[in-house]
Amino acid sequence: MTQESPPPPVPPALRKRFRAIRRVATILLLGYSMWMGTLYALQERLIFPRDMTGSVVPDKKIPPAVERIWIASSESAEGSGGGVERVEGWFFRAHRGDAAPAPAVIFAHGNAELIDHNVETAEWYLERGISVLLPEYRGYGRSGGHPSQDGIQQDMIAFHAWLTARPDIDSARIVYHGRSLGTGIVAQLARVHTPAALILESPFASIASIARGYCVPAALLKHPYRTDKVLPMLTCPILILHSSDDEIIGIDHGRRLHKLAPGSTLVEMTGSHNTWMGTKDEYWEAIEEVLRESGVTR
Repeated sequence: MTQESPPPPVPPALRKRFRAIRRVATILLLGYSMWMGTLYALQERLIFPRDMTGSVVPDKKIPPAVERIWIASSESAEGSGGGVERVEGWFFRAHRGDAAPAPAVIFAHGNAELIDHNVETAEWYLERGISVLLPEYRGYGRSGGHPSQDGIQQDMIAFHAWLTARPDIDSARIVYHGRSLGTGIVAQLARVHTPAALILESPFASIASIARGYCVPAALLKHPYRTDKVLPMLTCPILILHSSDDEIIGIDHGRRLHKLAPGSTLVEMTGSHNTWMGTKDEYWEAIEEVLRESGVTR
């Protein structure tokens, strides 16, 4: 038998190059692993930056029209070992000329806001005979607990039950209006209880789609907020308000959601994420239109 000759030796320069490539690959892998670990540990602080909300309004300065309510919120669902916390909500009752039950709006604020900051929005709805519920998020403001997608959804369902149980509220004419993070929150509520209309202001398609921009796989997310999976299931009127200048949540998110819900209305405006809202006539005109379309106002 003919004995095979041994392979030629790898040149020293090539071996040196292979070792360098392995070192670089190892460093990149370790760096990526550390990046993933850091983002995984910090995702609650990034999604729910409670340290950026500012102080709550002192009790004596809470508007006299506010009816403060509290719901019991079990923390055991988050694996924290049980315990019951209270979550605050502010209810504004519309004063109408008749005794008929009024329509209502559940307004969910952004991730660096409190219910204290949204009185002007409530007043706009009140002027149109629409009652308003501002639910706080667990762990925000005066509310106990720790925020999470599942926990906040449980609280929103409880707030919805409280609202629909009121004899002065028409449960068939309840609108959900969310801003920024609040859009994901009201979309999750809409998956359980379909609203008369859904208003999404500066929405994101999902937290997962934002995370992809930072090379973070969706599997690492504890709070994915998949609005993109909810909207195609809804048949109610949907209004999407988004700024083409939004530097935090790009306009591509609003456009993608509009495509996923072909019957929705997309209104594109200008201005930054935190300054354009409520400053333009077309903003309020679009909201008035969807309220009429849904039969909430006549």
